[in-house]
Amino acid sequence: MAGRGPAAAGGAAAAGGAAAGSGGMAAGGTAAGSAAPSGGQAPSGGQVAGGVASGSAAADRGLTDGGSEANGDAEAAVARADLVIDGIVGIGGKGGLRPDAERLVRAVRGILVAVDLPSGVDADTGEVRGSAVRADATITFGTYKPGLLIDPAHTHAGALRLIDIGLDAHLPADPDLEALQHEDVAALLPRPAAESDKYRRGVVGVVAGSARYPGAAVLAVSGALRGGAGAVRYVGPAADTVIARFPETLVHSGPPAKAGRVQSWVVGPGLGDGAAAKHSLEDVLASDVPVLVDADGLHLLPAGSDLRKREAATVLTPHAGEAAALLGVSREEVEAGRLAAVRALAERYGATVLLKGSTTLVAAEHQPVRVNPTGVGWLATAGSGDVLSGLIGSLLATGLPARDAASVGAYLHGLAARRTTAPHGAPIAAYDVSTALTDTWRDVLA
Repeated sequence: MAGRGPAAAGGAAAAGGAAAGSGGMAAGGTAAGSAAPSGGQAPSGGQVAGGVASGSAAADRGLTDGGSEANGDAEAAVARADLVIDGIVGIGGKGGLRPDAERLVRAVRGILVAVDLPSGVDADTGEVRGSAVRADATITFGTYKPGLLIDPAHTHAGALRLIDIGLDAHLPADPDLEALQHEDVAALLPRPAAESDKYRRGVVGVVAGSARYPGAAVLAVSGALRGGAGAVRYVGPAADTVIARFPETLVHSGPPAKAGRVQSWVVGPGLGDGAAAKHSLEDVLASDVPVLVDADGLHLLPAGSDLRKREAATVLTPHAGEAAALLGVSREEVEAGRLAAVRALAERYGATVLLKGSTTLVAAEHQPVRVNPTGVGWLATAGSGDVLSGLIGSLLATGLPARDAASVGAYLHGLAARRTTAPHGAPIAAYDVSTALTDTWRDVLA
């Protein structure tokens, strides 16, 4: 993120509440319309094709009242401009661009900078219902709007910069959305004390892998070993494969209840859907320690499960397809409304939910949703979610609360991928991400 927002929850950048907006479109000049008063809704204005850009003559006729005078001259003026400032719709706007505005936006050939947020996106949810501006950069005021941080709207914002205009006293005490930054994560990372031993640092149990998917066990263990816990206890049929790669792992054939004491469980990656997998999930959920459920574990989770009945926290880590199955809706509905979906999952299942995807969200009941700002597209590779599950499970074993463990895990996971693909971006494998976690952890603490 290019700028920092008002402090919330230990310094996290916060998004929420109304801030200044604008109206009008200016080609090569200043946006028409004025900022809304703090705490108010921004007015929606008409588009003005005018101003001077690189010596071009200004068009002397603009669009007003919804664009009733749109003509070729206005589009030509916009097309000639080197810089176009988008202020068509303020933060109270709903729905996509109207046809006249859409035609003007399509005519843009120069750099397009949005004022407060790209017109056509939903400021509160990140949804895009129809045509919307795709800005090269967005200058926003007072605080980040949730829509600027959550896809699909996030992809319309371009480079994002926050300008402080003195609204702190007028913003809500509790933001709708938080984004952890380096200092927040550094404050949450577990640090062993001088008298610590491997058991005091926490033991994470990993129930993963099968004859068909032994690699899932290896990848989950690789993340768990680098998440701060003192030991990893693996339970499942891939013990030989795990030990061959990580001889420090404690292994047991199962069931989980007989494997030994742990401070958290990770269950699901590559587990399969047989009777043994179902029994393992039931065994783990019956424990009195925090549990992370991922992948096949989510498929085996009984519909409508109320995880509030457990004695300890539960973390669910679905991707969009798994979230759709848990909610009984289409994948497209989840991807179009990611904020609504993650909130619905947290409320329905009584769990902390990490919704993976282009922007990873973490939700828990009665708390602001957290958005992870570090993810990159190269993480969309087989096994990266297994690494993330092990990492978060390990953080749970150290004693981090579920919401913090999920948020910190996602942050480190994304940074590790960035480190691996730097400086220009390149394909990575899931194991590359796990091996980069140690240096990433060190960078955050530096």
